[in-house]
Amino acid sequence: PGGRARHLRPAQVGVSAPREPRRRGDVCRRALSSGLKWATCNVGADSPEDYGNYYAWGETETKAEYTEDNSVTSGQQLNDISGNAQYDAAAANWGGSWRMPTRDEIKELMYNCSWTPETQNGVDGFKVTGSNGNYIFIPASGYRDGSSLYIYGECYYWSSTPHQYSSDYSYILYSDYEYQSEDMNYRYRGLTIRPVSN
Repeated sequence: PGGRARHLRPAQVGVSAPREPRRRGDVCRRALSSGLKWATCNVGADSPEDYGNYYAWGETETKAEYTEDNSVTSGQQLNDISGNAQYDAAAANWGGSWRMPTRDEIKELMYNCSWTPETQNGVDGFKVTGSNGNYIFIPASGYRDGSSLYIYGECYYWSSTPHQYSSDYSYILYSDYEYQSEDMNYRYRGLTIRPVSN
């Protein structure tokens, strides 16, 4: 990832958790104070600890290799793609009101919830807890580059927001065992997606 970021403050936002079974796994909706709901599963996952599918930014299908040559959006000037099913893998694959989180929504999750390293059913990741004690588990799913999967106990999750200066990058949620940051990554790489809903 790029630069280092601030450590998290204690959780400030509330979370509610009505159960909502889905055909793509058991997805709980967790509402922050903004009213935003975070799914408990990644796109393509059947459980919270399942990594799910990996997508290049702005693409809605998986592929065998993730390279600059086969990237659909690298070098393209695009606006935020959240909710645009042509580019948003959450909107395209889950439908309804589910979509990719924006950069600001990722920052809300980072800075207004507490993050604790945790192993769930043998999978390393992070327990992300709101001020009322409700939480979601985010697996440390790493990323794909070429045909390889790189997992070092780190989270790389796409936001829907393109980088403001370079059309080769988009913003991501990054986390390791020391800190969380709003970072950026190459659009051609395969990252996981945690959907949100209003």
